[in-house]
Amino acid sequence: MEESGVRSGRHFMMGNLACAEGAIAAGCRFAAGYPITPASEIAHALAARLPEVGGYFLQTEDEIGAICAAIGASWTGSKVIVPTSGPGISLMLENIGFAVGVETPCVLVNVQRGGPTTGAPTMGLQGDMVQPRRGSHGDYEIIALCPWSPQEMFDLTVRAFNLAEKFRVPVFVMSDAFVGHMREEVVIPEPDQIELVRRKIPETGTDLGRIRVFLDEDVAPMPVFGRGFKSHVTSSCHDEHGNRNLIDPTALDKFIRRLRQKILKHREEIVQVEVDSDKADLALVSYGAVARCAKEAVRAARSRGFDVGYLRVITAWPFPEREIRDLAGRVKRILVLENNSGQYFPYVRAEAAGLAEVEFLGPEVLGQVHGLDYVVGRIEEILK
Repeated sequence: MEESGVRSGRHFMMGNLACAEGAIAAGCRFAAGYPITPASEIAHALAARLPEVGGYFLQTEDEIGAICAAIGASWTGSKVIVPTSGPGISLMLENIGFAVGVETPCVLVNVQRGGPTTGAPTMGLQGDMVQPRRGSHGDYEIIALCPWSPQEMFDLTVRAFNLAEKFRVPVFVMSDAFVGHMREEVVIPEPDQIELVRRKIPETGTDLGRIRVFLDEDVAPMPVFGRGFKSHVTSSCHDEHGNRNLIDPTALDKFIRRLRQKILKHREEIVQVEVDSDKADLALVSYGAVARCAKEAVRAARSRGFDVGYLRVITAWPFPEREIRDLAGRVKRILVLENNSGQYFPYVRAEAAGLAEVEFLGPEVLGQVHGLDYVVGRIEEILK
């Protein structure tokens, strides 16, 4: 008999292990992956834990095999996860696009590291922040969440599964080596206190020719295999019933627009930010591990008499344009902190254009955490 497997209680836990426990708690029963630093602990934990709850872990020959196996398992009705790092995501991107196109729920965990190419596997850069949004080809929308602690590695992994199931879309958990390897207290709730979402599935015996099973902006029920449904699942442009249409421009227009609108129409349910910027002259915008530095810098700057606030991006994609614009309307300056060379910065600057001046502050050394004095010093230079 399948058990919840939820390890309720207080734990002193590594972020990557909290992610694995979040997956189990969310109902994940299939994982596929290939060992890769700094994400390997997630795969190791899931390989041990999934058989305990009636699930499966498949170590594949590479990351391409992993995402393909996960997509196939999702179409049998399983909640699935693929833990990896940036080079693994690079290999998966064609099939991530396929998952978007055929509306396959799945969770992808990118414990980011330094790149390009193999880079420095143990260096915790936020090196892939735009990759989920524009990595695969064509127009599409994606969901990406940014945990800043082991607790959020648990919480946001659960949320990633819920969003994937609700919107039939791949959802990214964008961690990095700092958060993945950090150890802190993690509180895991009792099973009945964890909100779980399962995808809509047609009633048994439903004539799929009479209902939409694709391209519904309010998300169509998914005709999972093995439950008596026959459905055409094709990467080609298709209609609401899965029928290919490669010659009609209006069919392609619907195919693209409805896949995008399925996410954008529901952005209010998806986008999360944390804001503390009342009466601030300057606001720091950041996400993930760097947001911990930013929040501490704001506290230190306020203690010295500076009017500083912050906005922490929790949902990186879809882009929190409304929240950034509102922030820009309240402050004079915005300072974007990232542990990279400025990947998210152009999006913030474009959204704030005409409302606030925006500049970028990377770490003193890429791959290292921003120093407190370094950030506060820049705040003082801007505001004095």
